[in-house]
Amino acid sequence: MHLRNLLPALLLCTLAACDPQTASENKGAPQVAPVLTTDEAKDVHSYARPQEARVTHVSLDLTADFDAKVMAGTATLDLQTRDGAKEVVLDSRNLAVKQVTDAEGRQLPFAFGKGDAILGQPLTVQLGGAKQIVIHYASAPGAPALQWLSADQTAGKKSPYLFSQGEAILNRSWIPTQDSPGIRQSWDASITVPEELVAVMSGDRLTPEGENSDGGRTFRFKMDKPVAPYLIAIAVGDLAFKEIGPRTGVWTEPAMLERSASEFADLEKMVSAAEGLYGPYRWGRYDLLVLPPSFPFGGMENPTLTFVTPTVIAGDRSLVSLIAHELAHSWSGNLVTNATWNDFWLNEGFTVYFENRIMEAMYGADRAAMLADLGWGDMEAAFKQAGGKDAPDSRLHLDLAGRDPDDGMTDVAYEKGAVFLRTIEHVVGRERWDAYLKSYFDRLAFKPQTSAGLIGDMRANLFKDGEEEKIGVERWVYQAGLPDDAVHVRSTAFAAVDRAAASFAASGNAAAVDRTGWTTQHYQRFLARLPRTLPADRLATLDSAWGLSDSGNSEIRFAWLMLAIGNRYDPALASADRFLTSMGRRKFVAPLFEALNAQAEWGGPAARAIYLKARPGYHSVTRGTVDKTLGI
Repeated sequence: MHLRNLLPALLLCTLAACDPQTASENKGAPQVAPVLTTDEAKDVHSYARPQEARVTHVSLDLTADFDAKVMAGTATLDLQTRDGAKEVVLDSRNLAVKQVTDAEGRQLPFAFGKGDAILGQPLTVQLGGAKQIVIHYASAPGAPALQWLSADQTAGKKSPYLFSQGEAILNRSWIPTQDSPGIRQSWDASITVPEELVAVMSGDRLTPEGENSDGGRTFRFKMDKPVAPYLIAIAVGDLAFKEIGPRTGVWTEPAMLERSASEFADLEKMVSAAEGLYGPYRWGRYDLLVLPPSFPFGGMENPTLTFVTPTVIAGDRSLVSLIAHELAHSWSGNLVTNATWNDFWLNEGFTVYFENRIMEAMYGADRAAMLADLGWGDMEAAFKQAGGKDAPDSRLHLDLAGRDPDDGMTDVAYEKGAVFLRTIEHVVGRERWDAYLKSYFDRLAFKPQTSAGLIGDMRANLFKDGEEEKIGVERWVYQAGLPDDAVHVRSTAFAAVDRAAASFAASGNAAAVDRTGWTTQHYQRFLARLPRTLPADRLATLDSAWGLSDSGNSEIRFAWLMLAIGNRYDPALASADRFLTSMGRRKFVAPLFEALNAQAEWGGPAARAIYLKARPGYHSVTRGTVDKTLGI
C-alpha cells in the first residue's frame, strides 16, 4: 500500500507499544508522546535514533553567566529504551561536556561524532543499563540559540538581557537532548541568575520571586506535558509583570510595561474566542513576553509564554493579528506538532487559518478578509522567491535533506497552507470543517503529525464520497503550484484602495486620497499597489503628506520602504538606516536588505554600510539570512 494511504492509527507507535517487554518495564511511568515510525516521519535534522533510546524528560540545573555568556550546569535526561539498547544518541552544537554519569554518579563513556555546519554534532552516550543520565556541560559563548544583550541594547538601559530562540534546531546549542519536533519531552528547570535579574521560561512558574542562592537568585519551572524540544525557552532580564485577565498577562522591561499591557488589552478575550472555535486551552496560563527589538521573529509560540517583538506595538492594537497567530499555535504546532521540518506547513498553515478565524470572531469578517487577501499577496511573493509556482519549494511537503530547516520557513508554508485549508472548508462546509478540526486537536493532542498522517485522518474522519478527489488533496500537499480552484478571499474594502492607488500613481495628488476609516491593512494594500516606476516628486509628496518615513507602525514603515527602495528614492535611505538599526525582526530586515542589494550600484553600498552597523545587534537567525543575501 502507498505510504500516503496509511491511516494515522497505523502511523503512531510508542516504544512501549511496539515492544511488549519495554511496556512491562515502564508500567506506571508517565505517558509520553508517540514517535512516528513511517519513512515520512524520519527526521533528517536530528542524529537521534528514538526507536532504540529516546528522551522523555529533561531536567535542567543551569546558571546564566553573563560575563562568560554561557549557560553552565547539568541536564538530567530520562530515557525510554528498547531491551538491550546500549547507547543513546543526542543532538548537540558546540557544547563543552565535562562528564556524563548515571543517576548514581557512575561515569558513562561518551563521544562526539563528526560535526556538520547545519546539524551540529551527535553526542553518543554508552548507557550500561542506565535509564537516566546526567550531562555536565556548558554552552559556547556564541551559541546560536542564545542572544546575550548588553544593558544599552535594552529599553531600560540598566541591566543585561538574555533570551533564547530554539526553532528550528537551535536549542541543541544550549540543551543536550534529542532536538527533533517528533520527540516530545516534558521538562523542568532550575535557573540561577544574577540577583537583580528575573528569569522566565515557557513552563509553570514554581518560584515566582525566586530563591536566594550562592550564585544569585534561582527560579524553578516545570512543564509536565510533552512538548517539542524547540519550545523550551528562556529569558532573563530586568522584567516586570502586569496582569490582563485571570490567566493572561504581560512580561517585559518596566519601561515597556504600560504600553504593552494597553496594546494587548484584549488578550483574555482572544483566548476565549479561540476556545470557542476549537476547544479548551490546555496550557494553563497564556502570558506574553515583549522582548528587546533584536528578537528575530514577530512572535514565538513558546507554551505558557509567547515571545513577542516590540515592533507589534503600534499604539492602536492594529497589529494584534500576530498575537492571534501565536495563540493559535497553542493548538496547531504546540498541541499537534509537525513531526519533522519537512512538514513545517502543518504548524503554520493551520495556524494562519486559525489566526484568521480568531480575528473574524474578535473584530469581524471585514478585517479578517483584509488579512486573508494580504496573505494571498504574500503567498504570490513567496512563490516568486522560491523560483516560481512550479519550483520544488512551492510545495507544502518539502524535502529539506542537507538543507537548513529555515529554508522551509517561507510564506508558502504559512499562506499556501492556509489557502489549502480554506479550500477544504469551502468544499465540506464550515460546520463540518470546524467539527473536524476540534476533534482533530483532541485526537492528536500532544502528538507529532506528518502530511501522510493528516491525509489519512481526513479520509477517516472528514471526507465524504468524492470530496477528497474534488479538492485534490495529495496534489495540494505533494505537488508544486497552486490549483486553479484555490479559494482566494477577496476584501471588498480593497477595491476602493486599489482605485486610490491607481489615481495617485497617475496624478500624484496625495490629498485626493480618501483615508477615512483606514487601518494598517488599508495602508499596506495601497503602498503595495503603487508601481516601482514612480518619480521622486510623487514619492516626496506622499511621504510629506503621510509621514511615512517616520511612521511608528512597523508594517506601514516596512511597506513604504519597500516601495521607496524599489523606486530608488534617495531620501528614504536615512529612514531605512534608522529602521534597520533599531530592530532585528527578520520579516522586515531580510526583504529590505535584499531589495537594497538588488539595486546594485544604488542600493548595494548602502546595504553594506547599514549592515555593518546593525549586524552586531541582530540575533544569529537574522544574521544568517542577511549574510547569505550580502555574500558575507
